[in-house]
This record gives sequence, structure tokens and C-alpha cells, in this order.
Amino acid sequence: MQVSTAIFNDHEQINALKKGCQIAFSQLVETHQERVINTCLGFVPNMEDAEDICQEAFIEIFRSISKFRGDAKLSTWIYRVAVTKSLDHLKAKKRKKRISFLQSLVGVDDKPIEVKDEFNHPGVALENKERTKILYAAIDQLPDNQRTVYTLTKIEDMPYKEVAAVLEITLSAVESLMFRAKKNLQKTLRTYYEKEMIN
Repeated sequence: MQVSTAIFNDHEQINALKKGCQIAFSQLVETHQERVINTCLGFVPNMEDAEDICQEAFIEIFRSISKFRGDAKLSTWIYRVAVTKSLDHLKAKKRKKRISFLQSLVGVDDKPIEVKDEFNHPGVALENKERTKILYAAIDQLPDNQRTVYTLTKIEDMPYKEVAAVLEITLSAVESLMFRAKKNLQKTLRTYYEKEMIN
């Protein structure tokens, strides 16, 4: 028996998803998966982690589609979920690092939690990996709102207007956060390279 390959528009797809339609969900994943993975890669420069976050994002989308109010495009809401999941992943990773560090200090466990801090972005050429790794480390130090705006704008090449829609903030707020992110990155990178020159 041949499986139906129905093509839904946004409105039909939302209604079908709310009814738990697997075909609509498969179409949603097929349409947006690549860009969602790329969005996650902007926050977590490791393909394995990005794919895991992408999967979590789509599971969350399927579970919470009933909450979708339709006041934004479906794609905008999808990337909003992907950004939230990426930030949650980073916060969890930082928590694990803190726990591991505290355990090693107080000797609670002979084997503290191992947290790999590898940089493996598939879109970065080998000769540029070290420079890009330094940039990602600097981005990692930004406040979440600045980091998100910078990542979506500079790494994902998303227009300011779309970033504003995804984050549910004004265009002027995006511009302000971008300005501060650039200033903070310049300061962090200048400090890093000054130290390198001294060493």
C-alpha cells in the first residue's frame, strides 16, 4: 500500500499537526531540518550535538503545537524553539562543568563528570579552525540575548527583521543588542590577542 505524500500549506499543516498527523510532521521535519541544524550549529559548533538539539526541538514542536497561536509564521516559531533548545543545551553544559569542577575540589568523586569541549564545526576549513574556535569562545562569553542576536545575524545570516520576529523583540532592540555584542567581542578578542603577543 502506498503511503500518502500530501503537501500541506502552513494553515493545513498546523491543523494536521494539532490532530497528531504523522505525515504533516514528516513534511515539517523534511522542510525545516537542514536550517534548524544550521541554526543549532551556530550555537553548538559540533554536528553530533547540533543533531541531538535539532531532534529535541522537533519533539518539542510536535508536543507543543497546540500552544502555537499563529501570530507569527510557523517557520519563525520553529527557529524560536531551536534557539531556546540550543541555549538550554549550553546552560546544561555549563552546569556540568561547574559540578565537575566542584567535585574535583572537594573530592566527592574519584571520577568527576567528563565534559568534552571540542570544536568540530563541519563548515570550517582546517586552517581556520583555531581562529574560529577563538571567535566561538568569545561569543560564548556574551550574555544570552547578545549571543543569540549575533549568532542568528552573523553566523546564520538572518535579516534583522526575521531575528526580531524569532526573538519577539523590536527591530531597534536587535540593533542595540548587535551593537553591544560587537563591542564586547572586540574587547574580548583584543584582550586575547594582547595576551598572546605578551606570551
